Amino acid sequence: MIAVLNVIMYALNIYWYVIIASAIFSWLFAFGVVNPRNPVVSAIGNFLYQATEPVLRPIRRVVPTLGAIDISPVILLLGIILIQQVIILYVYPIAF
Repeated sequence: MIAVLNVIMYALNIYWYVIIASAIFSWLFAFGVVNPRNPVVSAIGNFLYQATEPVLRPIRRVVPTLGAIDISPVILLLGIILIQQVIILYVYPIAF
């Protein structure tokens, strides 16, 4: 049981970094810092979009955007923190 919980925690930590990378990449793309015609940049952007969009889309439907600012990644990161804290505080003690 502990091994499964550790894998879940590691997966949440990795997804945390994927969300942050996706947000940074979207800023770089929006400000024209990266070249979208470059195949490597396009592949990275496509991976980050496909990894985060299925989770961010339902949040975007519920939470309105603040002008041009999209706060759905922040809400998702807070949700990941909540899930991790629930696992640490309530599930780990039961597993021991």
